[in-house]
Amino acid sequence: MKFYRFDPDTKRSITRFNSRGVGISPILKTQTPFQIGCMHFESSSVLGMHQATCPQLFLVVEGTGWVKIKGEEPHPVKPGMAVYWDTGEEHESGSENGMTAMVIEGEAFDPEAYLKSL
Repeated sequence: MKFYRFDPDTKRSITRFNSRGVGISPILKTQTPFQIGCMHFESSSVLGMHQATCPQLFLVVEGTGWVKIKGEEPHPVKPGMAVYWDTGEEHESGSENGMTAMVIEGEAFDPEAYLKSL
């Protein structure tokens, strides 16, 4: 057995898209377009508006925050909620009090096959 870390101390800060207070701890990346990361949002953080380069699934595991797509108002998110963005969809996320979310990105998955819609 081996143990690994993906806590906030392992994160790489994200500053692109005018982001602040957000970092990612990479967990898995394959040769094909597929990766998993743990996003760490500090208080008063925002991951700025940007296009999804491939399908993305954003799973909130701790804390609360918000997500939005271009032209819409923010939607609150909390643990147990998942948000899907398709390729090319412009989106933004953030948190007032801190949030942790797992992000799965890749071409070969369909969240509707397993997750229940809200």
